[in-house]
Amino acid sequence: MGIFRSLTNQREAFHKGNIPFGEKFVISMVSGFLGSIIGNPADLTLIRFQADQTLAPDQRRNYKNVVDAFSRIVKEEGFLALWKGSGPTVARAVSLNAGQLSTFEEIKQYVTKIRGQNDAITRIIAGAGSGVVCSVVSLPFDNVKTKLQKMKADANGVYPYKGMVDCFSKSIASQGVTGLWVGLPTYIIRIAPHSIISLFVLDWLNSTYGPASRKKK
Repeated sequence: MGIFRSLTNQREAFHKGNIPFGEKFVISMVSGFLGSIIGNPADLTLIRFQADQTLAPDQRRNYKNVVDAFSRIVKEEGFLALWKGSGPTVARAVSLNAGQLSTFEEIKQYVTKIRGQNDAITRIIAGAGSGVVCSVVSLPFDNVKTKLQKMKADANGVYPYKGMVDCFSKSIASQGVTGLWVGLPTYIIRIAPHSIISLFVLDWLNSTYGPASRKKK
């Protein structure tokens, strides 16, 4: 979000006002890409640690804690294993950011025109709307990402999925296309509050301390 806000402020200064939706969309995708690359090791380690207890006893890795999980992944699978599943992680982050950040700005501008003010209610409405949009767009990638990060090789050393595309195709074959959106209501409940709070705070900080605030002074 910080990357998105920083790049957006630069483009707004260039345009001397609101920037086109297309630019917001591209900026949100770029910020999602960079953030996901940086955060993938932590995300992978957390999912591995949380999922370990859900496996059958003979399949568990028995991590002691998150730090132990991180160090063992590097030791047993190599440093680059921290980016295992990064393809769907990046895809999820890009789709989530594109659905969340760009739509928040558009909804906020639309609601502001209707209500005549960019206040707390406007930000909450925009945050809720963007939360629903990004949930629908990103859930398929989130489901695939989780499956890839949790998978474990069988006795022959073969993993159930070869990659993101293979996971998508096998998931659709076994559950149907709608299976990619399994758990959508719960996912919306998880994402929407986060979207409302984080975007509300980000927008308030930007309007209070960002470039726009300095122009008011």
